[in-house]
Amino acid sequence: MKIAIIGAGNLGLSIAKGVLHSNGATTMYLTKRNLDEIKNFEKYGNVTVTSNNQEAVKHSDILIFAVQPGHFERILEEVKGHLTEKHVVISTITGFSISKMEEILGADKYIIRSMPNTAISVGYSMTCICSNELGKKRIDLAKAIFNRMGHSLEIPEEQMQAATVICASGIAFWMRLIRATTQGAIQLGFDAQEAQELAMHTCNGAANLLIDSKTHPEEEIDRVTTPKGCTIEGLNEMEHQGLRSSLIRGIVTSFEKIGQIRKG
Repeated sequence: MKIAIIGAGNLGLSIAKGVLHSNGATTMYLTKRNLDEIKNFEKYGNVTVTSNNQEAVKHSDILIFAVQPGHFERILEEVKGHLTEKHVVISTITGFSISKMEEILGADKYIIRSMPNTAISVGYSMTCICSNELGKKRIDLAKAIFNRMGHSLEIPEEQMQAATVICASGIAFWMRLIRATTQGAIQLGFDAQEAQELAMHTCNGAANLLIDSKTHPEEEIDRVTTPKGCTIEGLNEMEHQGLRSSLIRGIVTSFEKIGQIRKG
């Protein structure tokens, strides 16, 4: 596949790393205004770095846009004259609707919205995907790209705002929970490196336990809680302190903030 990533910032480079590490591209173009920050990607041999978005579009079939929301419309206007019937447009832009992309590019283009997260760089992204009517013919292609770098799920477009919070912002939420667990482990006597190792591998194990067993979290909680035991006492204290309610309120607050960005 000939892939261009328009906007090689944090997310764009995470996608690039994921694609390259999974051998998912025959050629790749990366675009950014400051090329010094991405020059090292040329070591892969099949990667070209450029500040010319039009050049990247001309030499690619799959276009993944990872630019700032305020720049996206201008860039679409800049490249639309170079789009052909072969191009697949994949946007990762928060709050930029399919209908708005169709207004600029036309409904006769394969248009797909995706919401990956930065774990895509290590092959563990949770990516949500939706498309316009024509894009449905390429949705399996998009899923194949993102499945090489984690797991993808096709959802209705009206759920993309919520998916942004759960999947993209969710990485930060889980990092904070891992950090809190690390701090607790330090307080109990582990050094910082040991504490983080314990926290992150336990978190990884919990997620994989649910993925592989397809059980409900409460079922797995029941397996490790015993009458009058330390686990249930710790869980109950967390409940008293509002762990779940704080997390839910944080998720809802992030969701509402996206709504404000879209209106602005």
